[in-house]
Amino acid sequence: MLSDLLKKLLYGSGLLGLYHRLRNRRTLTVIMFHRVLDPRDPRWASCDPDYTLAADLFARCLAFFGQHYHVVGAGQVLAARRGGVALPPRALLITFDDGWADNVEFALPQLEAAGMPGLLFVVADAIDRRLPFYQEQLVSAWRLGRLGNAELQQTMAMVGLASAPLPANDNAGLRRLIGELESLPRAQRERVLANLGDRLDDGHRSMVNGAELERLLQGGVAIGLHGKTHEPLPLADDLDAELGGARAQVAARLPMAADAPVTMSFPHGRYDMDIARRAHAAGYELVFTSVPALNPSGPAPGWLLGRLGFETGAVADPDGAFRPDRLALYLFRRPQRQLA
Repeated sequence: MLSDLLKKLLYGSGLLGLYHRLRNRRTLTVIMFHRVLDPRDPRWASCDPDYTLAADLFARCLAFFGQHYHVVGAGQVLAARRGGVALPPRALLITFDDGWADNVEFALPQLEAAGMPGLLFVVADAIDRRLPFYQEQLVSAWRLGRLGNAELQQTMAMVGLASAPLPANDNAGLRRLIGELESLPRAQRERVLANLGDRLDDGHRSMVNGAELERLLQGGVAIGLHGKTHEPLPLADDLDAELGGARAQVAARLPMAADAPVTMSFPHGRYDMDIARRAHAAGYELVFTSVPALNPSGPAPGWLLGRLGFETGAVADPDGAFRPDRLALYLFRRPQRQLA
């Protein structure tokens, strides 16, 4: 591990930037965000901190991207893929998963101020829905002190789920229990959630609505798909509905002038090559994974692309101060891989 001082020296000297300009000239970096919130917003107390970035840090990330990359939109990547104009050196695409309302409230104004486009992957069934996905509901209840790991495990046992010894009432234990829930058949999982009742409702609206999708398009953020239900596609009951069905469903919610979405990302990052090829055949010209790799961009990018996501610790110190050196070391050194 490099010391903090050495990291700052490498970045401040310009050596990291030079390394990046030489090494990554012919690559497409795809960044993956989820939620963006102001810590003063009431939703901050109940959001999942592993997937939420403070709005001020998001703004600093955008400034960093503008300094070290050429930020491109989904349309430019599609055009390059189709044999049009090649992508610029060190191209970077900004994406968001799930379809959170706070992307419109906090991320979009920052993108517009920076003059940067984006791409949002929305879950078809979550449009106009107030409550988030069950994983986030459980994290919310836990963070608000409405649900402990012992009670969650007991509720799971009531529907017949045998579990390992009780985990500590900490974040790691909660994640373990959520992982066990994810492995359950949907009907059994819904019985667990029903038994927890209103404790899973933090009282806030979480997901985008149709009007906000139109606002995103007007602001330069393209709309892609993130499945129909947010279930991992290898476990989907109806893969056709998650792919082509979701595409038709979202296309019907977009303005008449908008094209049907031709991009998608895999819910929870889970897929296999058969699923990827079926997605491509269903009309998605660009399919995004969560494989942490830089994508070769010349002479044209591939159709199956890696993405880089990061938590707050990759961009800030323990006091919350933005650390461009950390972000540079994380992004600039990722492996370069052609996924398909």
